[in-house]
Order: sequence, then structure tokens, then C-alpha cells
Amino acid sequence: MKRLVYLAATTFMGLAIVAQAMDVASTSPTTAGSGNAAVSDTLANAATTHWQAVVDSMRATQDSVLFSNTPDSSRLYDIFFMEAMVQRQRSNAQRASQMLQYCLELKPQASEACFFLAQYYADQGKAEQALALLERAATIDSLTAIYQETLAQAHLSHKDLDKAIEPLERIVKRDNNREDVLELLLRLYVQQDRHDDAVAVLNRLEQLNGISERLSLTKAGIYDHIGRMDEAIAEVKALADQYPNDMAYRAEYARMLYKANREKQARRVVADMLADDPDNTDALSVLYLWERSNKAMADSLADRLLASPALTSENRLSLLREEIDRAEENGGDSTRMLTIFTQQLSQPKADPDIALLCAAYMELKHMSHDTITTVLEKALTLKPDNAAARLQLVRYAWDKEDHERVIALCQAARQYNPDEMAFYYFQGMAYYQDGKKREAMDSFENGIGVINEESNPDIVSDFYAILGDLLHEQGDMQRAYEAYDSCLQWKPDNIGCLNNYAYFLSVDGKQLDKAEQMSYQTIKAEPKNATYLDTYAWILFMQKRYAEARIYIDQAVMNDSDRSAVITEHAGDIYAMDGQTGKAIELWQKALEQQEGDNALLSRKIKLKKYIKE
Repeated sequence: MKRLVYLAATTFMGLAIVAQAMDVASTSPTTAGSGNAAVSDTLANAATTHWQAVVDSMRATQDSVLFSNTPDSSRLYDIFFMEAMVQRQRSNAQRASQMLQYCLELKPQASEACFFLAQYYADQGKAEQALALLERAATIDSLTAIYQETLAQAHLSHKDLDKAIEPLERIVKRDNNREDVLELLLRLYVQQDRHDDAVAVLNRLEQLNGISERLSLTKAGIYDHIGRMDEAIAEVKALADQYPNDMAYRAEYARMLYKANREKQARRVVADMLADDPDNTDALSVLYLWERSNKAMADSLADRLLASPALTSENRLSLLREEIDRAEENGGDSTRMLTIFTQQLSQPKADPDIALLCAAYMELKHMSHDTITTVLEKALTLKPDNAAARLQLVRYAWDKEDHERVIALCQAARQYNPDEMAFYYFQGMAYYQDGKKREAMDSFENGIGVINEESNPDIVSDFYAILGDLLHEQGDMQRAYEAYDSCLQWKPDNIGCLNNYAYFLSVDGKQLDKAEQMSYQTIKAEPKNATYLDTYAWILFMQKRYAEARIYIDQAVMNDSDRSAVITEHAGDIYAMDGQTGKAIELWQKALEQQEGDNALLSRKIKLKKYIKE
């Protein structure tokens, strides 16, 4: 009896503290200010501390009623659960989870506590624990749909389609009017090749909404896939009968008949369609596919279809692709295809996508870039924001080293396609090649502003690498190194960046260990690249590892087809510090001959017969 009195007293104390916290928290912000929030937090902490003491006390007592199945434990469960919800609303996830754990100690079969604690674990990235609790909640209470739906989504996130199906089936067993669940089940059944189950769901959806194109064609496709052609044909015929004026359904019916080797019946359906409408594109398209191997007939049908204004843009492009394939199969003569493209592009409302397809075909036939350029410019006239056409024009201009045209095309692109990073890249590179470093930097910095998660890592990496080089030329080493770091985050094996970054660090005498690791990656990737070998040798030199440096500088000199004065001078410096003064002087003299103009420092080295640091 004393224990029950103690329990009642402590419970009321905890409730009083919570009531104060909730009262303070509900005060209007305009009158309470930040002070009330602090008071509310203090009271909430006091409540949590108080209940923790209660729990510890009850656990320590062997005859405790707290964790037994009694009215008192049930009452305390309600208190803990209410507190958990309060803390959850206040975004105090850890406190809420603690309360929910107490709840499950009191009532292990409490589905709502399992469900909310699972959400906490999911937010903490503890997927397995969250999934186990969701399974528990859904098993304890199979009637609550939200438990089953959440469990299904959890299984889907783990790519476990079979297990995702089970809770969804429990929902529709209780309520088979849930269209959203039926649609999800349909997709899962199809993916898992559970064809009979998929058909059953489709039948239920038809009961709810009536026959529709999507449902009938999906069902026909399933029947077709499993070889039940009669049922597939029946589905399409029912659709055609329900909508007799929609020729597309009759055309699909004819296709299905033809596929089932019922050719005479299929051709009668098409003949009836053409009798009603001699220029019907659905009927002509079916005939075109059937007569594809008959060149004269296929040519005639294709010409009729392409001349029809009723042919949709999508079907027109599809037919043109078919015609290209057929032309290549028949010897690859481009005369007919080029005539077709000319006719299509001369229409008053020509499709810019046809211009792009024409350009692609011309590329396939190895036609001149000047000829293709005319078509691409037509595409831009039809659709100025056609990024694909403009980008191809940029590449042609780049190949011709026409930097002025590259810059002009990219500048226009920035008006129509401001988020297309490639244009900033090519514009920046064109400025860079022309020695316009300030303009190049502006282009690259603007391009970095449109980088997102879907950006091409190679291009982004090059953006930062070149920006780093430009910043280095301006003497802004801190920002240059930051740009190089960003470059390597996007592409850790950007060899050019690794070399430049490593060399500049060595010149500055900073982070030589990091510089060596980066430089070593470059000579592993290109072991005969004189520039990379020179960088690695110079880093070893800066680390005073002269004997090792000499090995790599010898390889650099041997592979230096350009006879670089810098590499030769570095070789002299390394030999000098390795104690081989005679060889060093010989190399310095050679470096002096290789470079243009005077080099006072190099001349002093030769005169004093020793290495002099710049």
C-alpha cells in the first residue's frame, strides 16, 4: 500500500512539472520572449530527471508494481507516452525516445510506442533497429494502415520488394478501395513477375474506375508477356469496342492480331480503318511496320506519313529514325534521307529536334562540319535555347581554334541557357587561350556558381583546376590552393591539378609530404612525362633527399623532348646539392644555352660553382 501511495505521489509530481512546462510553452511569443522558452526547457528537464529517478527506484525494488501488468503500470505508461509526444512536438527527440523506451518496458506490445521509437531510430540512421520496431508495430496491430504503409516504404528503401508487398497486402485485405495502395502493389507485382496477382489488381482497379486505356493496355501487355495471346487480344478489342472512334485502339488491336499470326484478320481491321479515313496515320503506321522489308511499299508509306500534318512530333521523329535504319540496311545511300530532311526542315513550323536528328545523321555520314553547321544554325533559329545545337557549334568552333566564335556562342548561351555549365567552361578556356586572363577568371567563377549535384565531375574539376592556375598567376596562393582542393574533391585523380598543386607547394616550401604524395600519383599515371618527373624530383630536392631526386631528374631529362631549360637547370641544382659539382656546372651551362635571353641567377651559379636559392 505504501508503494502505491509513493507511486501516486511521484506521478502527480511529474504531471505538475509537465503542466508547468506546457503552460509556459503555450505562452504567446510576443509576450513571453526567449525567457519563457528557457523556463520551459528547465521544467522539461526537471520532469525528465524526476521520472528517471522514479524508474530507477522501481527497477531497484524486487516487488515493484511498476513494470508488472497492473492498472498502475498502465496509468504510468499513459503518462510516459504523453510526455514522449510533448517532447517530440518540441523537437526534443532524445528525451522523447527515452520516454518511449520506458513505455516499451511497461508495455512491450504497445504498437504506438514501437512506431514512434522506430521513427527516432530512422532519423538517427539506425535502419535495422527502426525496421525491427516497424515490423513489431505492424505485427502487433495489423489493422492500422499507417504502420503497414511505413513498413512497406522501409522495405522499399532497402530494395526488398517481396517484404514490401506483405504489409500492402494486409492493407488491401482490410480495405480494397485504397487505389494508391493497389497501384503500388501493381508495380511491385509486375516487377516481381507475379502476373496473376497483377491481373487481379488490375481487375479490382477496373471495378473501381471502369475500363481505361492504361489498365487495359497494361493487362494486355502482361498477357502478351506470358503468352496468353487470346486474352491479350480480348483486352485490346474491348478497348477498341468501347471507343470506336479512337483509331489508335483499333490500330493496337490490329498489331496484336498480327503478332498472334492472325494476319488476314489484322489486315481487315486496317483496311476498315483506311476505308473510314484514307490518310489515318495510325493505320498507315501499322502498314509501314508490316511492309518494312518491301522497299517500294515502305518508301511510299513513309512519304505519305511524313507529308501528313496529323502525324505527331514524337511519331515523326520515330519514323525518321526508322527510315535512317532502313537506309543503312539497304546500302547506306544518303540521297533519299537528305531529301527527306530538307523537306521536313523547309516546313513553316519545322521541328528543331528534326534539325538535331539531321545533324546527327550528317555526322554519321561523315559530312563536313560546315555543312552540318548550317543545319545546327537552323535548329537555333527555330529554338534559340537549344543547348545541344549550340554546344555542338561551340565544339566545331573550338576544333577550328576559332576562339572569337566560341566566346560569342557561349555569351549568347548564357542568355538562353544560364545554368548550362559547359558554356562557361568553353568561354573561359577560349579567353584563357587568347591570354585574356581576367575575362577567363570571370567565366570560370560564374560557371562555378551553377554547379550542382548533377554536374559533370570532370568539367567541374577542370573548372577549379584552371581557376587555381589563374589565381596562382595573380599571386593569390591561398585561394589558388582552395581551388585545387575543390578540384580534387570532385576528381581525386585530376593529374594536371595534382602536378601543379604539388609543384607550387614545393616552391613555397609548404606541406612537402602532401606535395610528394600528390606528385607520386602523377608519375604512377604517366611514368614518362618529363614535367611530372621534374616536379617529383624537385619535391625530393626540397626534402633534401638528393640521391633519390637525382634518379627522377635523370628520367625527366631523358624524356624531355622539348629540351626545357627549367628541367635542365633543376637537374644542375640537384647534382650540385648531391656533391657532383662538375656535372652540375655542365647542366647549368646547357640550360643557359637552351633558354632565350640572359639569366643572372643561372650565370651566378656557374660562376660560383654552387647552388643558389632564388
